[in-house]
Amino acid sequence: MILTKAVVGPYRSINTAQSVDIDPNVTVLVGMNEAGKTVFLKALHKANDAQGKESFNPTDDYPRRHLTTYLRSHEDDPIAAVEFTYRPTKAEINKANQTFSCDLPDDFSFKVIHNYANNKLVTISVAEASAIAALRNKPGLSSDAGKALSESKTIREAHTKLGQIDLTEADSAFAEALKKRIDACPWQGSILSYEIWRHFSVSIPKFLYFSDYDLLPGKMNLADLKSRVTALKNDPSKKALIEPKHLSILALLRIAGVDLDDFDGKTTYEEMRAKVEGVSINLTDKVLEFWKQNEDLEVEVDIRPDATDVTPFDNGPNLYLRIKNRRHRGVTTPFDQRSRGFIWFFSFLVWFDSVRDQLTSSGVDASSNLILLLDEPGLALHALAQEDFLNYIDELSKAHQVIYTTHSPFMVRSERLHQVRIVEDKADVGTTVSDNLSGSDPRTIFPLQAALGWSVAQNLFISKTNLLVEGVSELAYLHTMSSILSAGGETGLDGNTTVVPVGGLSNVATFTSLLGANGLSIALLLDYSGRQDQKLESLIHQKLIQKKSVFNVSQFRDMKKVGQDTVPSDIEDLFTVKLYLTYFNKAFAKQLNGVSITEQDLPPGDRIVQRIEKFLVSKGIELRPSGGFNHYTVAATFSTSPSVKVDAATKARFSALFSAINRQLE
Repeated sequence: MILTKAVVGPYRSINTAQSVDIDPNVTVLVGMNEAGKTVFLKALHKANDAQGKESFNPTDDYPRRHLTTYLRSHEDDPIAAVEFTYRPTKAEINKANQTFSCDLPDDFSFKVIHNYANNKLVTISVAEASAIAALRNKPGLSSDAGKALSESKTIREAHTKLGQIDLTEADSAFAEALKKRIDACPWQGSILSYEIWRHFSVSIPKFLYFSDYDLLPGKMNLADLKSRVTALKNDPSKKALIEPKHLSILALLRIAGVDLDDFDGKTTYEEMRAKVEGVSINLTDKVLEFWKQNEDLEVEVDIRPDATDVTPFDNGPNLYLRIKNRRHRGVTTPFDQRSRGFIWFFSFLVWFDSVRDQLTSSGVDASSNLILLLDEPGLALHALAQEDFLNYIDELSKAHQVIYTTHSPFMVRSERLHQVRIVEDKADVGTTVSDNLSGSDPRTIFPLQAALGWSVAQNLFISKTNLLVEGVSELAYLHTMSSILSAGGETGLDGNTTVVPVGGLSNVATFTSLLGANGLSIALLLDYSGRQDQKLESLIHQKLIQKKSVFNVSQFRDMKKVGQDTVPSDIEDLFTVKLYLTYFNKAFAKQLNGVSITEQDLPPGDRIVQRIEKFLVSKGIELRPSGGFNHYTVAATFSTSPSVKVDAATKARFSALFSAINRQLE
């Protein structure tokens, strides 16, 4: 069962319901601090918590600005907090079709609404025609019963019509079986829809939420822990006694097969320590499958009393967790004082293994019916360690959908930007969640830009051929147009060439020196102002780059003059004006308030970007405080939106550009 969409809100900072498509594998929520990323995860978690501990409370969860008004109607008409759309797998659909003789399509889905009264409302629609047809084929039915069934469209109608004719003994037994199905259905509508819902409901995935609050502590007094657990058991209202750190240690003991009663003196010290150490070794081995920063780390567990320690650690045995570093001759440090990234990773594994074990023992299929919600995972990890953790998330996603939040560029895979959802806190609107980069705050999408840059940096010394461009807009346009052309059997950029945005012509010298020193092939693609730049002439004069490896976009604007400098041009001028305006209007649709700019609206000029900027000034349209517009927003829209048909002129220009660059970098 796959969660395909979640509609959240109103909930806390989410004033207006936000509809979010959920990726089948991994969904990444990117946003600034306090944007509302955690709020979104918490809403999902409360709606269907795997451990059954969470629930909605209007006082805590409903947006405060409207709470008083809502509470007046809450008892009689509780509104939706979260709505989920689920799509069963093909195997699940086939099984349902066989079991109920129905005809569910492969894309069948249904919705479940969780409201503030913590009730579920199900929206599911299943046609009963095929099931009725199967009923008609039941052996032993009379021709009159068969006729009654053939005239019926629903199971309820079939039962009614059977009651209007003389029935044989077999017909009566059949009618009684239908009545039992009807009586078992609490819904007023379709019987089959209810039965299909009951069939699929057991496969609906539940949510597990993990954050920094669940980290394992360095030590824990076991007598104090036992007294807290006992007090809570005697009085369930004392939930505050058990903090996340206590739950973490209980999780470790649980998967070790150690009970708190084992510390009453009946179980030997060596037996208890052996159990806990065995689990620690197993979990450390799991961490090191993905932890490549220091593979000489391991977790040590000790259980001993210390009467000289402060309260409560001076009463009975304490459990100590320490990290041993074999690289430094086995030096150990308290678990909670060193390598916080390792602590997070290890704590997550302890928590996850413990929860899965609890759920499995209670009859839940924890191997697949779980969706993992990870709040800011790996924040304490080094950039390369975050790459290791992304590999671990990919491994988890083979069995579970994963939704995680981040504002780190190293926790976003630049080749999977379709998995990213942008989270922003907007004035008078509250938290918004969207997969559309258009109009997003540059500070919010910065991690995505940085992720692209990081991806490029990672590949600089791997690719033998490199095309240097001025910015990320060029990167987006070149990659997208290359894919479009290649898909159509036309010439795209050679797959072995890495496109490197250098951040402007002033940085070209640094990059050419850096790459040239490694014996790599380099070409430059630059905008053209109408004359050769002095800095560029200096690079050629210093032999940092060959003149034949320098291209400017004006050389590919006029197909009759390919290779010749023509009029001042930016990369945007390789698109026809009509096509570029299509994506410009789409990127800034909100700010333009429904106005659609056409070519006839623009003043004359050589460069489409300058023509648009002049038009905006003349009309008093402000798309950003500094004037003009964000060029990358249009590039991102072109790259991430479903492509309209690219005209032949645009294809010809980019194809000529790619052909020339490929020849030079062969």
